[in-house]
Amino acid sequence: MRFATIEAISSRVALDSPKVGTALACVCHVRIAQVSPLYESVPPQGYGGTERVVHVLTEQLVAMGHDVTLFASGDSQTRARLVAGSPRSLRQAPDCHDPLAWHQLQLAQIARQVQDFDVVHFHVDYLHFALSRALRLPQLTTLHGRLDLPDLPPLYAEFSDMPLVSISNAQRAPLPGANWLGTVYHGLDSTPGVFVPQPEEYLAFVGRVSREKRPDRAVEIARALSMKLKVAAKIDPSDEAYWRDEIAPLFEDPLVEFLGERSEPEKLQLMGRARAVLMPIDWPEPFGLVVIEAMACGTPVMAFRRGSMPEVIDDGVSGVLVDDMHEAPAAARRAMTLPREGVREAFVRRFTAQRMALDYVNVYENLLERRAGARGTQAA
Repeated sequence: MRFATIEAISSRVALDSPKVGTALACVCHVRIAQVSPLYESVPPQGYGGTERVVHVLTEQLVAMGHDVTLFASGDSQTRARLVAGSPRSLRQAPDCHDPLAWHQLQLAQIARQVQDFDVVHFHVDYLHFALSRALRLPQLTTLHGRLDLPDLPPLYAEFSDMPLVSISNAQRAPLPGANWLGTVYHGLDSTPGVFVPQPEEYLAFVGRVSREKRPDRAVEIARALSMKLKVAAKIDPSDEAYWRDEIAPLFEDPLVEFLGERSEPEKLQLMGRARAVLMPIDWPEPFGLVVIEAMACGTPVMAFRRGSMPEVIDDGVSGVLVDDMHEAPAAARRAMTLPREGVREAFVRRFTAQRMALDYVNVYENLLERRAGARGTQAA
């Protein structure tokens, strides 16, 4: 076995201590491949939750002393070894008409280098399942999307040998029989500089303009409170008709300001200065990275009690949960009264990059121990 158990380390070293990386580097050196989707760069220039998580995890693992290779688009920025699966992020490539072709090329790159890794960590959904089974890759998959789709149960029943990680317990509920190794909540850099103790008088909505995210509800809540609403959101091609026909007319209200897609620094500045961030979702949210981005700034979140929200938000501490629009304006008003220092403390306690990386190293260790045990059984 290449490395020792991590439980003894994590019990002695605080998660936010600078000693974490040193301790782990001395005890467990793992050769890890991180496989990101190619739609956005790592980190993404604008919207891109999965790619942002891959970036934070990759950089933290490098800081801990692991040997990390990142399979991502060629315009990615990383301290790991970068293997470009496409010249640039596919969303930024106007001549890209078949994204799946580039992802197949990426899988071929991994297959050629598989002997170089102890663990291949996929973030590309189920694209690699058949290849991983055929090559018997030492791999696991973090699933970042919704799993309550009717096409998925037969797929995961067939590939019940694929080791999986969920990003919330709520996310995995539709597939209880899948091969879950654990749940690892997302984490972000815990830089104190993003904390904003004194906000301005507006609400914020950040994410995508889509039916499941319900920007229309955000507008209705802001109107009920007579407060300005700033919206930083991406519009996918599939949502352009929804934007044009149902949402854009709402933004003629002088209370509402549409900012479009923003960079990460601009987005954090927007959320940090807001009195509260609104998450009036109408779908089983797998995690909700915006929530912990807001928490890092000290900004409370008002969210509908769907999907992962009860797991991510400490109701009455880092935000307020509601069940319907009737409750929402009063809940947003109550969220604005929560102490911002307490919101920030909830983030530091639960959602740092260090904590996420430690959790994943635990998963890597358990995975490799399983493989070693299986080989021993076969040899006997």
